[in-house]
Amino acid sequence: MNEGVRLNKFLASCAVGSRRKCDELIQAGRVEVNGSPCLNMGTRVAPGDHVRVDGKRVVAREPVVVAFHKPRGLVCTREDELGRATIYGLLPQSLRALHHVGRLDLDSEGLLILTNDGDLSQQLMHPSKSVEKEYLVTANQAFQNEHLDQFLEGVYTSEGKLKAKAIERLSPRRIKVVLDHGAKRQIRVMFEQLGYQVTKLLRVRIGGLWLGDLEPGRFAILNKLEIGMLLGTAEEAPPKRPKPRKKPRA
Repeated sequence: MNEGVRLNKFLASCAVGSRRKCDELIQAGRVEVNGSPCLNMGTRVAPGDHVRVDGKRVVAREPVVVAFHKPRGLVCTREDELGRATIYGLLPQSLRALHHVGRLDLDSEGLLILTNDGDLSQQLMHPSKSVEKEYLVTANQAFQNEHLDQFLEGVYTSEGKLKAKAIERLSPRRIKVVLDHGAKRQIRVMFEQLGYQVTKLLRVRIGGLWLGDLEPGRFAILNKLEIGMLLGTAEEAPPKRPKPRKKPRA
């Protein structure tokens, strides 16, 4: 009977990265178990074993998943070479080691997930999972009906053919956009290709999890039900919105 957990799963629980990334680290000879280099993908880690990556010991962490309302004007990075403010400046010290899952650009706002769970990150980001993301988008001019149809059929850009899964007009200059595959700055690129400038972009949903009343700069630590909703695995759960937590005081 095998004891312990597979090495790649253990590494993912240490916030090293997704299991796929951890497999690559093992294959590259960058992982040691109990003082010896380990290239065996089937190795299992038991309590008491010592595991190192690039010479640094790693230990399993309790999974933490956070819903954060990213305000406009912040970048999704830990340190910015241009000196711009980052999302981590609004998080308490205890959450600053979490990795953001995907990103929202400087001028975009809304729901952002942060976690130390590499497997969860992979499930949310991998194209095969087709996790929906919903946005409210305001443009500098009224949308033409034929352009709304074109968003669904596909817009040819320098990034390739990009399209939305669903579109709904909310007002002459405001629409709801649902994506299930996301290229970098996809909505802005699509709009610009058709002659529109995005003046506001707000992400309100990822999977089955809504931004709700979570105010800009605030966060909520998700429970198992909410994580299931995020991944679309929760059964018959009502629309759930994260309970806001206050911003840490400066």
